[in-house]
Amino acid sequence: MHDWTRVAVGVFHAFHHEWISEISRALNQGLLPADHYALPEQIAAGIGLDVLTLQGDEAAFYRRRKSSVVVRHSSGDRVVAMIEIVSPGNKSNQQDFRAFVDKACELLERRIHLLIIDPFPPGPRDPHGVHAAIWAQIEDHSYQPPAGQPLTLVAYECDLMTRAYIEPTAVGQSLPAMPLFLEPNGCIKIPLEESYTTAFAALPKRWRSVLAVD
Repeated sequence: MHDWTRVAVGVFHAFHHEWISEISRALNQGLLPADHYALPEQIAAGIGLDVLTLQGDEAAFYRRRKSSVVVRHSSGDRVVAMIEIVSPGNKSNQQDFRAFVDKACELLERRIHLLIIDPFPPGPRDPHGVHAAIWAQIEDHSYQPPAGQPLTLVAYECDLMTRAYIEPTAVGQSLPAMPLFLEPNGCIKIPLEESYTTAFAALPKRWRSVLAVD
């Protein structure tokens, strides 16, 4: 994982777009069962998870580009799972952060399994990270990332109760394969490190050099 706070929001969103595409491609090229498929989408079955808000024309541009990976079952094209990569705009102000958390909770209430990848450290609106804010609403429990690992990967499994499988990480660490649940007690593993590496290689060398600085 690189330190994405070193670059402008537009650079991250270029990478974000590539990473979403790589994950979706991996899912459709053999990871998913034959009766499932994945697409990069902005809205899933009327559930809007596109909560990025910036200022002026830049906001409109990145809203159009923002997407999640949505996994659907071919029977009725119903949504069964989603993958969301947190963006700077999700934490840019209290309203947008609250909207992101509320939408995540809404998905879980509808028993849509969720994988959240948060490549940004906690800030004023999420002092313990995005997962802590979500978990406080679902289970009324507190969570605090371990020292030295401020970034969080978390897979939510929706059954009679919601379970969270958390992998803290940090800049410079490799990304583990994370579970994406398609049904209770049934998951596939998402190759985050491989898809991240491929997406990162698509960035211009000018920005890869900035991000590679120790």
